[in-house]
Amino acid sequence: MSHSAFLAAALLLLAASGWPLPTAAELPRFREAPAFRNGPGCVSAQTIHIAMTLDAAYLRGSLAGVLSVLRHSSCPESIAFHFLATRSGRFRAVVAAAFPSLTFDVHRFDPDLVRGRISSSVRRALDQPLNYARIYLADILPRSVRRVVYFDSDLVVVDDVARLWATDLAPYQVLAAPEYCHANFTSYFTDRFWSDPALPLALTGRRRPPCYFNTGVMIVDLDRWRAGGYTRKLESWMEVQKRKARIYELGSLPPFLLVFAGEVKGVDHRWNQHGLGGDNKEGLCRDLHSGPVSLLHWSGKGKPWLRLDAGRPCPFDNLWAPYDLLLRDNPFSDV
Repeated sequence: MSHSAFLAAALLLLAASGWPLPTAAELPRFREAPAFRNGPGCVSAQTIHIAMTLDAAYLRGSLAGVLSVLRHSSCPESIAFHFLATRSGRFRAVVAAAFPSLTFDVHRFDPDLVRGRISSSVRRALDQPLNYARIYLADILPRSVRRVVYFDSDLVVVDDVARLWATDLAPYQVLAAPEYCHANFTSYFTDRFWSDPALPLALTGRRRPPCYFNTGVMIVDLDRWRAGGYTRKLESWMEVQKRKARIYELGSLPPFLLVFAGEVKGVDHRWNQHGLGGDNKEGLCRDLHSGPVSLLHWSGKGKPWLRLDAGRPCPFDNLWAPYDLLLRDNPFSDV
């Protein structure tokens, strides 16, 4: 295993175990990305707001995701990134060095918001407080940000994100995402949930039958979220899980399904070709779903940068590699 592969694997292990992660001076160093400029047709382009998380274990993936968005955007200077981190000052210099012309801010996510609400799941990485930061976007981002695209840190975009941003949420939807109605929805909850006389009733009365959707790619109307008190609704299900009964196994996903499934605005599947990281236990290689591709998502245990560094990539991991900004000749630097 190469030095960079060992470092990345160690960071993921530390994050999963709860041990302190390296300081900023110990973070990997990244090369500067090319500058991407707006064309003449972008004069009246509206600002596209994108939210992602930043931590030491997934920093390399987050920066690759940013580069992929910019490279394929028709108006890259009209994109504003909002990064959520438990230590906001730690990553600002890293992002600025890699993307000197990027419009971005780093917002602090307080892990104490969820520490008392998190229960263990099938994979320890899913238990980290930052995995739940997406629940608090409407509370953390400025109120001037009325709509946001949320992206996980293990994906790359291979299409113009403006097409995703243009998703119509009118007249009532709060959230849009690709839905997968062929998936076995009942499997996302335990027998204890389905046997309860009251809990499954929460899924009745929806506009459409509830379907699974992946929360790694979402468009969220933050005004409607705030008005509807959706943060508290999600928290309430986390409290049921923590204090009343174990009703699910998959981290932050099931509360989203309980609150939004059946009310989601469907987005073309091309915008979340997920599952490339395999399952949550072994992370084995997987094929793409049939159809066109606008976004590749390594959800699951296997991450492309770890498999590439270990010399055991899956076939589609090589599509992630061109967006990798890691400086391999000097893995550590005072940033």
